[in-house]
Amino acid sequence: MTETIRRIIDEEGRLAVAVASLDDTTNLYDAGLTSHASVNLMLALEDAFDIEFPDEMLQKQTFESVAAIRASLEELVGASIAPT
Repeated sequence: MTETIRRIIDEEGRLAVAVASLDDTTNLYDAGLTSHASVNLMLALEDAFDIEFPDEMLQKQTFESVAAIRASLEELVGASIAPT
């Protein structure tokens, strides 16, 4: 999952530095992620993981680091495969 997240950040994040040079907890906004790029990142993540971010997750901290994105996706992917 982390590799896919990092690939998508590379493709959509428009960071000032390569995501490979960042650790999982580095603040992506400090690395150059803009609000516009975060929307593109969100849409690409939704496509890649076949999920939809609920309104309550549409906040800056959801996308502020690789670790934050991974935690959100794990919650959403787990919810989508949990028995109803």
